Amino acid sequence: MATESQPNHQKKLTIPLKTRIALTVISTFTDNAQRPDGSINRRFLRLFDFRAPPNPNPVNSVSSSDFVVDPSRDLWFRLYTPHISGDRIPVVIFFHGGGFAFLSPNTHPYDNVCRRFAGKLPAYVVSVNYRLAPEHRYPAQYDDGFDAVQFLEENRGEVLPANADLSRCFFAGDSAGGNIAHNVAIRVSRARCFAAVKLVGIISIQPFFGGEERTEAERRLVGMPLVSPDRTDWCWRAMLPEGANRDHEAAKPSVVDISGLDYPDTMVVVAGFDPLRDWQISYCEWLKLSGKRARLVEYPNMFHAFYIFPELPEAGQLVQRIKDFVEERVASLSA
Repeated sequence: MATESQPNHQKKLTIPLKTRIALTVISTFTDNAQRPDGSINRRFLRLFDFRAPPNPNPVNSVSSSDFVVDPSRDLWFRLYTPHISGDRIPVVIFFHGGGFAFLSPNTHPYDNVCRRFAGKLPAYVVSVNYRLAPEHRYPAQYDDGFDAVQFLEENRGEVLPANADLSRCFFAGDSAGGNIAHNVAIRVSRARCFAAVKLVGIISIQPFFGGEERTEAERRLVGMPLVSPDRTDWCWRAMLPEGANRDHEAAKPSVVDISGLDYPDTMVVVAGFDPLRDWQISYCEWLKLSGKRARLVEYPNMFHAFYIFPELPEAGQLVQRIKDFVEERVASLSA
């Protein structure tokens, strides 16, 4: 029987036709945008990357607006505002996935995801547009994430409504965004410049980590949607510093000592058919070994990035699990 931490290896991945078509389209266009020299044909991608504009009019009680942090590096974020009554509403700072090289906050699936989070949790959601590889390598993505948090700290009165509570701040991200959330959290934990922002939890959805060795899941889960060793190797080559390998701290968190940091409670989401699952489980275990509180939440019959497809029941279930995590962490602050 499959458990939360152990997939059933006898089962086969079953995906609805609508989702299968979307996964095929995403993979085809991203693969074809990669040039042999390691660069990306951004013009080609723009032909198929349909963007959602900000919407000041509430849709399902959530409106959105964009704020520029630094125009020189196209650093901005989209704020999703839940139109609800109440004080001290949490703030979730979100980093999108895409292998450090693709997508943005206004890509339709991520606009929908963040809108869902804002309405269901509920929370003010800040979705950060960070610089992409290979044009911008490590540590550009982490720099941008940290600077966005600092911008909120310094400009909260002009950006956030009065009932947005930065002392109940969560970082969230999927895939590469989960990696960025982790690394920005380390920087924030080390910094002494935050008075309003209090990081109380991390929502790490199938975070993108790796290493030089191949794991059992990478060898076994061949042909799964979106993720393959060739694709992940390409992303690491695009993002890591020239000459670095996948044992670099950006890819392999365990090479960094965080035992002395005030690192927040973390929820790590894993899927049974995600080739990156062993790295994600190792990340969760490493957090615990470092003296931090971490919980593993697994969907044994799902694949990488399943939660961006609202037609899947598990996508809605995950939103509820995230809501529960946020409520638990907030309740603990006043306990």
